[in-house]
Amino acid sequence: MTSRTTGPINIVDLFAGCGGLTQGFHAFKPGAFRTVGAVEWDIAAASTYAANFAEEAGGTDRIYAGDIAEWDPRDVDSTVDVILGGPPCQGFSGLGKGDPDDPRNKLWKEYVRVVLALQPKIFVIENVDRFLRSREFELLTASAGRDGELRDYVLQTKLLNAADYGVPQTRRRVIVLATHRDVVASHPSREPFKHPQPTHRKPSKDGDEGTLFTTVEDWIPSSAVFSMTPPETETTKLPDRTCNILGKTLPGIFRTTDLHIGRNPTELSLKRYQAIPEGGNRHSLPEELSTENWINHRSGSGDVMGRLWWDRPAVTIRTEFYKPEKGRYLHPKAHRPITHLEAALFQGFPLDYKWVGSKIQIARQIGNAVPVGLAKAIAGNLYRYLRLTTP
Repeated sequence: MTSRTTGPINIVDLFAGCGGLTQGFHAFKPGAFRTVGAVEWDIAAASTYAANFAEEAGGTDRIYAGDIAEWDPRDVDSTVDVILGGPPCQGFSGLGKGDPDDPRNKLWKEYVRVVLALQPKIFVIENVDRFLRSREFELLTASAGRDGELRDYVLQTKLLNAADYGVPQTRRRVIVLATHRDVVASHPSREPFKHPQPTHRKPSKDGDEGTLFTTVEDWIPSSAVFSMTPPETETTKLPDRTCNILGKTLPGIFRTTDLHIGRNPTELSLKRYQAIPEGGNRHSLPEELSTENWINHRSGSGDVMGRLWWDRPAVTIRTEFYKPEKGRYLHPKAHRPITHLEAALFQGFPLDYKWVGSKIQIARQIGNAVPVGLAKAIAGNLYRYLRLTTP
C-alpha cells in the first residue's frame, strides 16, 4: 500500500446524503481533504451534495446519483485514502419496524465491495445505535477476522454522542473506524486510528469536575441556535426557483438562510403549543386539548408534542422535525415547531450551504445527515493520524 504524506487526503463518500460527513471533513481544515467521488441514490440529496462538492471533485460526473450496487469504483481515477459512509439505517432504527430482513440492512455489503476495490487506508462507517445489536454488525465484525473479506483492516467501534463534540444536539451514533494493517505497521504508534476524545460534557450538578490536563466544556444548549434565528417566520414557502444539476429539474438552489420557513397551524394546534411549557410535552395538555389516545396511554414517548429546552441541547433531529406530533420539536419559547433553518443549524451546516429539493426532501436530507461537528472531530483525528504515517 502506497502512502502520501503531503497534499490533500482524498475521500470518497458512500451513501453520501446531502454531505454532512464530507462537510465536516472540509470544515476541519481548508484543503486538508479533497472529495474525489460520491454515491447517493436519492436524486435530491445527490444534487445537494453536488451543488456543494462537485466542483472540487472534478465535475458532476464524479457524483453518482443511483444504486450503489450499479456503481463501478473504477470510475474514481484518483488514489483514495479514506472512504466515508452511513449505510441506510431504517432497518435498524427504533422508529421503524426493526425488521432484520429489511433489504436495506444488507447495503453495508456494497460498502465493503467498494472498500475491497479501492483499498483505502482508512474507512469510516456511521449508523444508529441499534446497529450494534444487529446481525449485520456481527457479520461486519466477523469479516475483519483472519479469513474474512476485511482481514486486512483493524476495526474500532464506539457509540458517540454528538453533544460531546460541540454539537447542540444529543444524537447518539455508532462510528466504526477501520485502518489498513499496512498503515498500522508503518505508523509510529503501531496502533490503528482511534475515535476522538470528547471536547464537551453534560453539565455537572456538583460543579466543575474537570481535570488538570484536559479542557472539556459544557454541552452547547439549543439557545446557541435559536439566538441566531428570528422567533417568528414570515413565509411557509421556499423561494420560487429551480435547478438541474444531475439531469433532473428540482427546486433550488437554496442557501441555509432561505430555510426559515414555517407552517400554518390549525387553531387547535396553536392552542396546544401555547399550553405546553418549556420542556413540557403531550402530558402537559389539559384534557380539552388532548386526545383520547394520549389520555389513555400515559406510557410511551413523552417527546410527542414536546417543547425543547433553551438551556439544553436539542434531542435527535429526525426527518420530520417540522411536525411536533412526531417528537420534541417545538421552539423553547415561540409557539411553533422548529424550522428547516434551525434544524440545519442543529446539524451544524453553515449558513451558506446549498440545498436542492422540496421542503420535504430537504427536511429528509437534514434529518438523515451526520452532524457536521461530529464529522469534523473525526476528521481532525484522522488527519493527524495519517500525517504521522511514514512513507
